[in-house]
Amino acid sequence: MAEPPDPQRQTRAPDASWFFMILLKREPVTACIGLGGNLGDARAAVLQAIDDIAALPDTSVTRRSSLYGTTPIDSSGPDYINAVVVISTGLSAPDLLTHLQRLELSAGRERPYRNAPRTLDMDILLYGTARIESPSLVVPHPRMYERAFVLVPLAEVAPDRVQAGQLTAVAGQGIRVLVSPTHSPNPSPAPSGGRGGL
Repeated sequence: MAEPPDPQRQTRAPDASWFFMILLKREPVTACIGLGGNLGDARAAVLQAIDDIAALPDTSVTRRSSLYGTTPIDSSGPDYINAVVVISTGLSAPDLLTHLQRLELSAGRERPYRNAPRTLDMDILLYGTARIESPSLVVPHPRMYERAFVLVPLAEVAPDRVQAGQLTAVAGQGIRVLVSPTHSPNPSPAPSGGRGGL
C-alpha cells in the first residue's frame, strides 16, 4: 500500500509573479529633457534638478550639457540658466512628465501666466523616436526647434538629433556657456541662443 505524501517533502510550485514582473518591465528608452529657470538661484536649481532626475525610478542620466545663460525672449526677469540632459528610463512618457512636474513644484514652480519667470522649468524634448500628441504632452516638443537655448545644449549631448540648418536658423539668439558639464566655471561664447523657458 502506497504511503501518503509527506507534506514536508512536497515541493511548492514556483511563484510566477517574478516572471510577469519581468514581462511588464519596460525596455529602457533614451529621452532628452530640457531644464531652465531664472528666479532665485537658478543655477543651483538646475543642477539639483539634474541630480533629482537621476534619482527617479528606473532612470539614469547618461549625458549632461554645459549650463548656458540666455536672455529672456517673450518674457521678463533675469537671464535664464538652461541645460539639457539625456536619460535612460523605464518610465513611460506620462509617468516621466508627472515626476518632472512634481520636481518643479518642489522647487517652487508657479504658473501665473504664459512665459512667466520661473524657478524651474523642465520639458520632455524627445522620448526615443516616439511621437506623442495628448492634451498634457506633445513630443517632440513643439517649440524646441525654434529655441537656441534648447538646440545648442541638445547638440552638445545628442548631436545626431540636431541638424546644422536648425542651429543656423536660431543663430541670432544670444546664448553663452556658463559652466561645463564638470561644473568648472569657464564662461565662453556659444554659437547661438534665446529665452530659457519653453
